[in-house]
Amino acid sequence: MNETVSKSSLRVKGRLMSASEIERTLVRLAHEIVEKSNGSEDLGLIGIKRRGIPLAERLGKLISNIEKRPVDTGILDIQFYRDDLSTAGIRPVVTPGSIGFDVEGRDVVICDDVLYTGRTVRAALDALFDHGRPRRVQLCVLIDRGHRELPIEATYVGKHVPTSSREIIEVKFHEVDDSEQVLLVEKVV
Repeated sequence: MNETVSKSSLRVKGRLMSASEIERTLVRLAHEIVEKSNGSEDLGLIGIKRRGIPLAERLGKLISNIEKRPVDTGILDIQFYRDDLSTAGIRPVVTPGSIGFDVEGRDVVICDDVLYTGRTVRAALDALFDHGRPRRVQLCVLIDRGHRELPIEATYVGKHVPTSSREIIEVKFHEVDDSEQVLLVEKVV
């Protein structure tokens, strides 16, 4: 959930995905990634901190099982690259290797839970290229809810969910939230 809204001002409208539906979707996405990547050689998955991390790790395990070879997974922390932070002050230095593997010349799939305006992905691309120059970069998201503000499109989408501006998609993963589901919630005015 990218929006900062207090929990008391949200009303659950419905469950979009159960734990088993999330698992089935991840299996499908893993197969799509293998197919479009012609295997897993030179493939690396990078999760955008927070909920992109379990997504990348789970997809990495699934692809490793499909391909019978390990797949590198890493973490991308974009907090200093967001365009909604104050521009005052010195930009922090990113230490090389903090992703967890070398991205130079690799096929990289950036993973995130929800694609909304595209601003998080733009920040992720800025952060990624500070670590090297991948051969190809693709985007994998569990939910694409539309409302883009930037010309960014996911290569791999678990589910398209048209939403209004008052609605929010909440993705919950066991690794972060101690529950496993995707909820559609609405801001109560």
